[in-house]
Amino acid sequence: MSSVLSRVADTIRSHDLVVPGDRVAIAVSGGSDSVALLWVMRELAAAPDAQFSIVGLIHVNHLLRGDAAAADEAFCRALAERLAWPIEVGTFDVAAMARAARRSVEATARDVRYRFFLEASSRLDATCVATGHTRDDQAETVLLRLLRGAGSRGAGGIRPKRSIYVRPLLDCAHTDLQRYLAERREPHCEDASNADCAIPRNRIRHELMPLIFQLAPGGTRALGRFASLSRDDEEFLGQTAIEVAGSVVLSNETGVQLRRAPLAALHAAIARRVIRHALEAAHGTAGAFFAARHVEAIRRMAVADTSRGHLDLPGLTVEVDQTTLTLSRPGAGLGCGGFERPLPVPGSVDVPEAGVVLVASMTDMVAETQIENGRGSRATLQASAVSLPLVVRSRRAGDRFRPFGAPGRRKLQDVFVDRKVPRGTRDRVPVVVDDAGRIVWVVGHGIADECRVTAPGAGVVLLKVETLETLAPQ
Repeated sequence: MSSVLSRVADTIRSHDLVVPGDRVAIAVSGGSDSVALLWVMRELAAAPDAQFSIVGLIHVNHLLRGDAAAADEAFCRALAERLAWPIEVGTFDVAAMARAARRSVEATARDVRYRFFLEASSRLDATCVATGHTRDDQAETVLLRLLRGAGSRGAGGIRPKRSIYVRPLLDCAHTDLQRYLAERREPHCEDASNADCAIPRNRIRHELMPLIFQLAPGGTRALGRFASLSRDDEEFLGQTAIEVAGSVVLSNETGVQLRRAPLAALHAAIARRVIRHALEAAHGTAGAFFAARHVEAIRRMAVADTSRGHLDLPGLTVEVDQTTLTLSRPGAGLGCGGFERPLPVPGSVDVPEAGVVLVASMTDMVAETQIENGRGSRATLQASAVSLPLVVRSRRAGDRFRPFGAPGRRKLQDVFVDRKVPRGTRDRVPVVVDDAGRIVWVVGHGIADECRVTAPGAGVVLLKVETLETLAPQ
């Protein structure tokens, strides 16, 4: 058995990457690492004592490299035909998808790949998907994350096994795999984009890694060992956080609550993990992204000498009182959820969550005495300052506007606090926004200053609400 085969066999065994009866799909791009993975796994599956089988290949064409991408796809299809294995091929216009989502091409491509891997593995009846990540990939990943300020969770790098994905090549160097293919005289494709140093990972690969090799020839192996130790540390700390969370975390109909005193008493390393678990629970999505600064902001609020506070996070709000921090989605906690409905002009819309009806109309002339700043049940807006159609909705995290007469934009949350709007009613206050997404009226609390009527004869939008008793400041 070659050194590469024995190393991969050891990796599979030490990390329990496959179990007896596993049906493995191989993710293959056409590059040397994934092609080597294919041949190594084929040899191991053919061994008399093999406990797994290969059920096919998966290839994703991101349509990023024109004819080269098409050639890679053709190469992978030919490999599958040569081996008489089925192949699942997904074709996606990743560049267009990235533009539409306003995300990087690299992040979009990764998401597309793993979504397709999941779908394809189901069609192939695979129990796991093997990917060609190597020791070099691990070292690059660890360095990238450290440079971004990652803790032990991020420094753990690429996990040998996660969900249905297994990485049998993590203890193999890229050069060893290229040598393995050369000895077998097996061809592979070259991806020219791997030389583009505008991509951070490529810059690490081509500029930083050679320097590390000069300083420490065993640097990639050492970084892999560091990742493994970090994963062990994270597993222990994460389990400890789960064990103590029962004394800190409470759930109720409004979201997730953290008890301030017990949270403040925890070691920072454990407190951060408790907070992260609570954020994911409140958001309702495992793996929901919250940066280290979000976690640290909550931890500092727990220990701060204050009895009141507020924090807006992606998809969540945090409210602080003397004893607890409440993490909830905007619009939660009133039994009605968030709301959003079109408000035709002219026309009306029922807002049962707030117990009101909003009525809108348009006029070419309004008397000076009829101009309203929106602090009551009526509001007048300069028509030219508003982009129709209008929408009425509940507040959202991060909402800002410039209240009538104010010197600048303010968080809607701060306006509510200043005006002593009870916390329990804030999510019921209707917020009118225009087609550009700008807040034009916070019902009962004022119009946006840029929408004030300055030329009554040039057209005015009239807004009024049936009743305001449940919304008025107390």
